[in-house]
Amino acid sequence: MAVEQLVGPVPSGWEYTTLGEACKRAGGDVQTGPFGSQLHAADYVSAGIPSIMPQNIGDNRVEEDGIARITREDAERLSRYRLREGDIVYSRRGDVEKRALIREHEDGWLCGTGCLRVRFGIGGVDPVYASYYLGDPRVREWVVRHAHGATMPNLNTQILSDLPFLVPSILEQRAISRILGTLDDRIELNRRMNETLEAMARVLFKSWFVDFDPVRAKAAGRDSGLPKHIADLFPDSFEESELQEIPSGWRAGNLGDIAENSRRPIQPSAIDPTTPYIGLEHMPRGSVALSEWGEARSVDSNKSAFNKGEILFGKLRPYFHKVGIAPVDGVCSTDIVVTKPKKQNWFGFVLGHMSSHEFVDYTNAGSTGTKMPRTNWEDMSRFAIAVPSENVASSFNRIVEPEIERIVAGIHQSLSLAAMRDALLPKLISGELRIRHPEQITGESI
Repeated sequence: MAVEQLVGPVPSGWEYTTLGEACKRAGGDVQTGPFGSQLHAADYVSAGIPSIMPQNIGDNRVEEDGIARITREDAERLSRYRLREGDIVYSRRGDVEKRALIREHEDGWLCGTGCLRVRFGIGGVDPVYASYYLGDPRVREWVVRHAHGATMPNLNTQILSDLPFLVPSILEQRAISRILGTLDDRIELNRRMNETLEAMARVLFKSWFVDFDPVRAKAAGRDSGLPKHIADLFPDSFEESELQEIPSGWRAGNLGDIAENSRRPIQPSAIDPTTPYIGLEHMPRGSVALSEWGEARSVDSNKSAFNKGEILFGKLRPYFHKVGIAPVDGVCSTDIVVTKPKKQNWFGFVLGHMSSHEFVDYTNAGSTGTKMPRTNWEDMSRFAIAVPSENVASSFNRIVEPEIERIVAGIHQSLSLAAMRDALLPKLISGELRIRHPEQITGESI
């Protein structure tokens, strides 16, 4: 039976088949995850084998934040749903076009309820190539179009098995994987570097302004481990305050003393359609590295303008911990509070507090609204803090601000790499851009 030529005519030496047939050839298959009756809410534990749910499926990778876990005993009971490196996981409902390639460290995790698993078997299709093919915009559109349900698309094994699938030679598959994978590897390296830089800044902030380690060291006659010109800025004793014990010479204050809400309301008619737009859906959870945004062309209500480098705080359901640094000038949802330090040399100190779990917990506790709790700047500004000398705040800022700039630069570089990948992907997948000597890229021959 003829197969639909989904991404263009068949190049010489390539073959159209279906995803299901490509899996079967090497002993693989398309399989659904366990049903709810096999795994109940009460079965999940705080530590154990990760179980991948639809919400954990990102763009070709598993997002581990908040992932559910099951006991080893349940994992063994449900062994037929355990994942192997090279499997591809889909959501059965909702955002059905997204998929996640299972990497080496995810081998043995569970394909959770609400998901489908694609397995190509041993010696068959290169799974990395397949994961990129499944990310081609034409393929994603096909999946959405064939999913059942108008308001909530549903995917099943038959639909996914019937997906037209273009199979190049194995060398070309691996060459395509290598080219696109190299770009993704650099993007992943940037992401990890940003995580490291952010973690270092958080640790230093906590040491200086929450645990007061330099002050405690000097009070005990110990070396603080800081350069002398910085150590000399800290006092060597504590004093009582309304915040209990704080370093001598510091004062009890609140966030509003050093930060302000940048109020710049803007109407849709005044917004250029290409202006970067940030909604709550673009905000990261638990990280200040705000790495994605849209365009304002679909904006139809009042928004807030922001400038690059300002701090954006998601005030709707603040427990989601959505805080980020604006990487560009743009406009944002009015459910995002735009803030900045009153003096730039306090930027790191303000960011440290606003991105802390303590601040998020404070805003969440004071939120109003049962179904859609919100905080506001008036309450945020009353967050109690120990205010250091300006010299200490400036020293901290001189250390962390360059690291924040590196994070933002990494974000922009990753976006450029992703744009290059997305431009190359459909050309390589369809054979429009043919790799004439794939063995030179893969370093192998057949």
